[in-house]
Amino acid sequence: MFDAYDNMTARLRVSGDYLWPLLLRLIMFWEFWEAGIKKLNGENWFADIPWADWQKGFPMPFNLVPSELNWLAATWGELVFSVLILLGLFTRFAALSLIVITAVATAAVHWPAEWNSLAALWEGYVITAKGAGNYKLPLLFVLILLPLLFHGGGKISLDHLLLKLTGRDSCIDDRIGDGIAAALMFAIMGITTIFIEPLWGISFLALALITGLSPVLRR
Repeated sequence: MFDAYDNMTARLRVSGDYLWPLLLRLIMFWEFWEAGIKKLNGENWFADIPWADWQKGFPMPFNLVPSELNWLAATWGELVFSVLILLGLFTRFAALSLIVITAVATAAVHWPAEWNSLAALWEGYVITAKGAGNYKLPLLFVLILLPLLFHGGGKISLDHLLLKLTGRDSCIDDRIGDGIAAALMFAIMGITTIFIEPLWGISFLALALITGLSPVLRR
């Protein structure tokens, strides 16, 4: 009985390598492509955002950049990286880039400027702002992008095709779990959070440096 169950779950896992990355890529493509097209065909509203009392505004260094440049970067970033996500080409780089775009947008518009408890922060986990932020949707986008960043575009992607064509697919070792792997994880979390809560981001990046350099964890 257990052998039958294990065989079934193993096959589900293998078939999932084809299905779930493709579905995540399709939905992320549509969301960011649609946002980019709206910006491309619309007017620059970055300079005229009616900042509410609970909004933080653009984080460093984006607050030093002219609003026109921020608008241009957001527009073409969403368009170009969404197409890469759709094709499954340079999927991890595209996913990380969209995470940064989303994190900056979250810090600027969706994240509460001040919160003194987790309960107060949780009030912002909504779609429509109620005076305490509205970061629910961008957070869900980041959580969808993270599997694509960690696991790639899946079997139905140009990345996988390139691995096959170059013979590098046989060199992939899924068992690598040393300090460098932990450092990469912490670095990704640092990049994801540093624009929203700099202290969180700096802490994660410090952990990345410590685990990456630790001779014990690198063994």
